[in-house]
Amino acid sequence: MSAPYLISKVIDPIFATSIGVAAAYVRINREEKEKGRSTEQTIESLKRRVNLVLERRGTGTAGAGVEAGAGAGR
Repeated sequence: MSAPYLISKVIDPIFATSIGVAAAYVRINREEKEKGRSTEQTIESLKRRVNLVLERRGTGTAGAGVEAGAGAGR
């Protein structure tokens, strides 16, 4: 019979999520370095992508609303 949990019922999902996030970080960082981009450029690109996703869902950040409002007066 195998153990029902690796660590515990509560910690297993947290552990799995942290391993997944770390693996994604390492892969993205490695691929961006191969393309010749710095870590700062990678972070800025990630921020832009997250903002695009949030804007599409209608839960944009306060900065996105300010930009949309500024263009309305033109």
